[in-house]
Amino acid sequence: MDGVVGLAAGGSFIAGEIDEFSDLDLVLAVEPAAWPEILDRQQAVAADLDPSFLAGFTGEHVGEPRLLVCLYGPPLLHVDLKFVSLDDVHERIEDPVILWEVDGCLSAAFARAAPRYPAADPGWIEDRFWIWAHYVADKIERGEIFEALDGLGFWRAVVLAPLAFRRAGVAATGVRRIEDRLPAFATDLERTVGGVDAAACVAALEAAIELYTELRAADGTGSAVEMSVVEREVRAYVVGLPGRLQLPGRGA
Repeated sequence: MDGVVGLAAGGSFIAGEIDEFSDLDLVLAVEPAAWPEILDRQQAVAADLDPSFLAGFTGEHVGEPRLLVCLYGPPLLHVDLKFVSLDDVHERIEDPVILWEVDGCLSAAFARAAPRYPAADPGWIEDRFWIWAHYVADKIERGEIFEALDGLGFWRAVVLAPLAFRRAGVAATGVRRIEDRLPAFATDLERTVGGVDAAACVAALEAAIELYTELRAADGTGSAVEMSVVEREVRAYVVGLPGRLQLPGRGA
């Protein structure tokens, strides 16, 4: 294929963990001069790779327009195709397995820099967590239960699971494979999954705050620092939530 100079596989392929449910994560390295034109015809390139191509869409939803999320089949197979200019392919989060390359171009590019996986940033999280907590509490009190559930799900993917993986020294993507890699923590995480009613959401919110506090202390982020004004105010706000909702046995 004109302009394509390398192909590599990442994700579960690297660790040999592919099973019948796995996505296939492929990186297509493209000559810099050809990259804009190939990016404009991603779907055609995907179809050229295999005639079983069914459909695909670009990855703006994850901030990555170079990504084409594809479905091939039958049998159905999810494939993520990432079209990367050879000038930029050294900027990566992992070392994919090189399947094919022209004149060692991918090997040379990867040798330019080590992969850098975006780990959880405790300070970034702490700066936002208590404002998020107030938001979820307000949604519960207003009766926007599904919005509150979405907020708790966001915490699991962006706050709780990443901090737990950080503590374990394991790279993570949201909550994926947490049941296998951190089974004890996955059990703790169950308490943050609320039911579709206010009482269950309050209990899940309280559990999520407790779990975050434990993870923060284990990381050392909040252990030596006096509780901030925003944390103290939001904690008091959440403590008063059952009473304001007049939940049975919870301050009614």
